[in-house]
Amino acid sequence: MSETAAGPLPPPSRELSCKAAIIGVGDTDYHLDYKAARARAPGYEPPSPEGLAKTAFERALADSGLKRDEIDGLSISFIYGGPSAPDMARHLGLAPRYVADAAGIMAGPLQTVCAAIASGKADTVAMVYAASSRAIGRQYGGRTYTGGGAPASYYYYHPWGWSSQAAHWALVWQYYQNTYGAREEDLGAVAVQLRKNAALNPNAVMQAPLSIADYLQSRYIVRPLHLFDMCLVNDGAVCLIIRRADRTGGLSQPPVLVAGWGESKVTGNKLDHLVRQRLRPTLHEAGRQALDMAGVALSGIQHFEGYDASTMHLISQLEGYGFAEPGGGLAFCKSGGMAVGGTLPVNTAGGMLSESYMHGWNHVAEITRQLRHQAGKRQIKDVEVSMFSMAQTDAAHPVIFRRGA
Repeated sequence: MSETAAGPLPPPSRELSCKAAIIGVGDTDYHLDYKAARARAPGYEPPSPEGLAKTAFERALADSGLKRDEIDGLSISFIYGGPSAPDMARHLGLAPRYVADAAGIMAGPLQTVCAAIASGKADTVAMVYAASSRAIGRQYGGRTYTGGGAPASYYYYHPWGWSSQAAHWALVWQYYQNTYGAREEDLGAVAVQLRKNAALNPNAVMQAPLSIADYLQSRYIVRPLHLFDMCLVNDGAVCLIIRRADRTGGLSQPPVLVAGWGESKVTGNKLDHLVRQRLRPTLHEAGRQALDMAGVALSGIQHFEGYDASTMHLISQLEGYGFAEPGGGLAFCKSGGMAVGGTLPVNTAGGMLSESYMHGWNHVAEITRQLRHQAGKRQIKDVEVSMFSMAQTDAAHPVIFRRGA
């Protein structure tokens, strides 16, 4: 067994387009596990990252129809701690020739695995992610928060009160309000729409109806952002099984091809890029790279899954990639454009605001189900091309997927 450290993101290349495909997907019981964590009945034991990961892996393996010994690669992403990749391989009963300890969020692990498969390091890789955020009492922001070990004055600008990303998004939203005359209830429409999407997903953490009145009456997290503007905190895991595209014939599931990706990072004044420009140059450039690699026009994207750490951040992505004009994202949402039957369905399983906070991994799982045409009541009719966006406060990593034959 050879261990492979996570390296730089493979640059977008036509030669790597559609060389690998998702052929298995599994996740944990977000809804039931969240209810159990909230209830904490006598005898309740919080889930471990390895336990969550094993559940997701076994479900993905069953979904793929493969045998265990056909998995010859393993990439793990335990964002808040967990076993090493070799230890996890033993726990899963695997003997992989390619092993990687990857970054936790979906900002490069998939692209790295696709490049590894294209170079012959493995034929079939199980990508496993797990987060036990609620089980470990993970907190975000506050006087003692340093961003998971980062210097307090660096990523979050702690001395100025920016002790979490919630403070980032609040300032972005306030600037947006002042620039375009938007109101709180306008942004609330995003939370309401994603809750409507989640109501069609039996595994979503939050399924109860949400109204604009409910939104406005909810407490502020960082004014002017309300509770329902912010992503969930829950436990869970996702497993994706990736295989060489030329070995996907005759499998249990139609392949979902990884067609293109891009990467762009903020340079210069981060506050200017994040607040005034709302990452538009970064999103535009990363999106251009991904579209070029996939050979797809922006108008060809039929489904969008964006990293909804907050409602405002999701709107910034829709406008930054060009799906809506600057200042037009909220009107697009209010018109029904983001709904399952809209002109560009967005976060159709509920996203991180209502389905599950899996750092982008649940978005890719939803894309897989949509492109297989297996999303049930939330299925987008005849969808063939989807786009995922992992957008951080200083970088963008979009990925484009196609339905395979």
